[in-house]
Amino acid sequence: MSVEGFIKNIRNEMRNDAGISGDAQRLEQMTWMIFLKVYDIKEEEWELMDKSYTSIIPEEYRWTNWAHDNKDGKCLTGDDLLRFINDGLFPTLKNLPVDEDTPIGKSIVANVFQDINNYMKDGVLLRKIVNIIDAVDFYESTERHLFNDIYESMLKELQSQGSSGEFYTPRAVTDFMVEMVDPVLGESIADFACGTGGFLTSTLKHLSKQKRTSEDIELFNNSIYGVEKKPFPYLLCITNMLIHDVDTPRIYHANSLERDVLEYSDEDRFDVIVMNPPYGGSEKEVIKNNFPTDLTSSETADLFMSVIMYRLKRNGRAAVILPDGLLFGTEGAKRNIKEKLMREFNLHTVIRMPASVFAPYTSITTNILFFDNTSPTRETWFYRMDMPEGYKHFSKTKPIRNEHFDAVRDWWNDRTDVIDDKGFQKARCYTVEEIADGDYNLDLCKYPQEKREILPPHELISEYRQRRSDIESKMNGILEEIEMLLNPDTSQ
Repeated sequence: MSVEGFIKNIRNEMRNDAGISGDAQRLEQMTWMIFLKVYDIKEEEWELMDKSYTSIIPEEYRWTNWAHDNKDGKCLTGDDLLRFINDGLFPTLKNLPVDEDTPIGKSIVANVFQDINNYMKDGVLLRKIVNIIDAVDFYESTERHLFNDIYESMLKELQSQGSSGEFYTPRAVTDFMVEMVDPVLGESIADFACGTGGFLTSTLKHLSKQKRTSEDIELFNNSIYGVEKKPFPYLLCITNMLIHDVDTPRIYHANSLERDVLEYSDEDRFDVIVMNPPYGGSEKEVIKNNFPTDLTSSETADLFMSVIMYRLKRNGRAAVILPDGLLFGTEGAKRNIKEKLMREFNLHTVIRMPASVFAPYTSITTNILFFDNTSPTRETWFYRMDMPEGYKHFSKTKPIRNEHFDAVRDWWNDRTDVIDDKGFQKARCYTVEEIADGDYNLDLCKYPQEKREILPPHELISEYRQRRSDIESKMNGILEEIEMLLNPDTSQ
């Protein structure tokens, strides 16, 4: 079955249901059913491997026992199906008996359904959709990764429409970052704002090539760790991990910023951290109390950078996507975060990426910071990744691809000279003294200012939002410094 055909069939049925409003609800509705279908398949495998295995889901609510249509006219449909789901299935799954001793493979069911809803109101249409999903064998080789393709396709569609879809980091970017940090089996790999699991999926793909023995499989299953604040991306991520053979996914529905960073011990740290922190958002004021005063910020990306530094193991390594705002900020927390990063960690490489990498979702210009916890920074290489030949910008129909990083890969292994391009530096190494003298402004090897192109209205709006975000980042840093000067008694 093709991804397009699967989505089209479900969308066509859901359009006729009065309870569904927009693609975001369609996707959530579809995904909780896919989760139960996938979980049912996993439970069959677990029962074969362990004769003593018992499901945390009561028998009548396991997918096979209510969703499968035996074509005998006895399957639930219409109002009976709606009552079964609304009055039985959902209340039961939301209130499963879970405590600290419940295995992760079982507790995820209750966690997933805490904030998920059934939106559909037509039980006949609901039965049709259940049948469409039940017909897919997610463990057949031809359909194994169908779910991954489905939700990525839908997220791209949401973003291209300007809707509030979940953040989608292109696979070419996540694959490149994971390749460069090169995690190995036996290491712990984390993403503290994992969304739908893009970085974790790239990590699993990288690690799967290393599996040889049963011990390797156990290491693979316990290698990743993720935290996601929002319920729907959490559901997507959990399902994605199950499909990628992680039977006990250590993915937690929580906010990584809610714990005091000074409380982290060695047990809370990881060998590898790869992530794209959310930025442009805001947190409750109480969240700021979890950070030292000099690192306190109203910008989520700044706060996540502090979490990453406090949770990276000695000799560990990290790859993090950050917006331009943090790079050129020379006031308040932004400056202090960069000073801490370079004094305590080895920021060895910064890759500047074109503004359209995340198109059509956003045109905010981003960068990849590669650093490790081996020593203070002595020097940092900057490399400007230009648009590939024949591209003016990336788009939904012409997205960034893995091969577009080939020039970066070639440079990565042979970074001996400054690279000049039409009078502008494309790559250069700066000493930590040079960077400190510039007040930790990392806006180096920037993109040349070209003749302004007349853009379509929606792209002009995106560009305006990007520039506004950059300006707000600078203003926030200045305001934070002023507040600390005016209220010195509030410092920790």
